[in-house]
Amino acid sequence: MNNNRAERSIKPFVISRKNFLFSNTPRGARGTAIMYSMIESAKENGLKPYNYLVYLFEQLPNVDTRDVAVIDSLMPWSETLPEDCRMPITENTSEGK
Repeated sequence: MNNNRAERSIKPFVISRKNFLFSNTPRGARGTAIMYSMIESAKENGLKPYNYLVYLFEQLPNVDTRDVAVIDSLMPWSETLPEDCRMPITENTSEGK
């Protein structure tokens, strides 16, 4: 067994940690952590992070954030997200090798 996938997913965080030193306040650091978590979660769930964030920023002002069903529909693993948020599916084939 190996943990290559886990190590690859935290590599951008390790590289960026010097940037996090410039979060002047605890609220700024918390905001940075939330955004980073959202972006990495989108990547892990096969979403285009930019498109996913745009979708969230368009939807969140118009929904009841206390409604668990609504929040579940906006999560990166939700099947109800629009197709333009999803990465194209590529097939790995061994043809021609």
